[in-house]
Amino acid sequence: MRRPLIAANWKMHLGREEEALGLVRRIRHPLGKIEGVDVVLCPPFTVLALLAEVLGPSRIALGAQNMHWAEQGAHTGEVSPSMLAGLCQYVILGHSERRASGGSTEDDAAINRKVKAAFGGGLIPIVCVGESGEQREAGATDDVVRGQVSCALAELELDQARRCVLAYEPIWAIGSGRPATPAEANRIISLSVRGAVADGFGEEAAQAARVLYGGSVLPDNIETFTAMPEIDGALVGGASLGPEFVELVRRASLR
Repeated sequence: MRRPLIAANWKMHLGREEEALGLVRRIRHPLGKIEGVDVVLCPPFTVLALLAEVLGPSRIALGAQNMHWAEQGAHTGEVSPSMLAGLCQYVILGHSERRASGGSTEDDAAINRKVKAAFGGGLIPIVCVGESGEQREAGATDDVVRGQVSCALAELELDQARRCVLAYEPIWAIGSGRPATPAEANRIISLSVRGAVADGFGEEAAQAARVLYGGSVLPDNIETFTAMPEIDGALVGGASLGPEFVELVRRASLR
């Protein structure tokens, strides 16, 4: 059975030391007592090193919110896999908010390069995929999501495909207060996300990979998602910025 995972994407929040430490000090102990679920905090780069030191060898893992595929070079404002080594275990790649403004540095081919670089640097990628509202209305969800997954995982080794975390985040649901229904998310993950993994790497890899749901996830609805057989947890935005995140994780652990 796949172990549930809850990843907190702080986005461009809690980037000052006192803010990040204030929340981590409130949630670290209660999160550490919750069994049966993996927890990843993905703070801004400005506090990543600080939280790596504070959390140390704990049950709470850390992730970065982005990463470049190159090890070094003229890439102003970017960070490389080796810069993240030792600070975190995961990295979010291909989030729709970055895809929307990143151009060729955030297209499908770039995400694939980042995924391969992440594994090469000892990091586990959390790869975001999802359709826009317009694509959904046009009936293109399956093609869009399958295409994003296939491109992201292209030319990976079998073990890497099994260990990659995929996050289905319909763009129209992010921050809207209108999440996909659990049944709808479960269907898309089963047919489009796991289906694409199975096409490229076989059914065993498709069943081994953890797939999260993201988009207006709250403590009040997390159990309806994790109760679905294909959904292994959540990528959480706004609900991860306060102590209510502990209750969300606790409810997810009841799967």
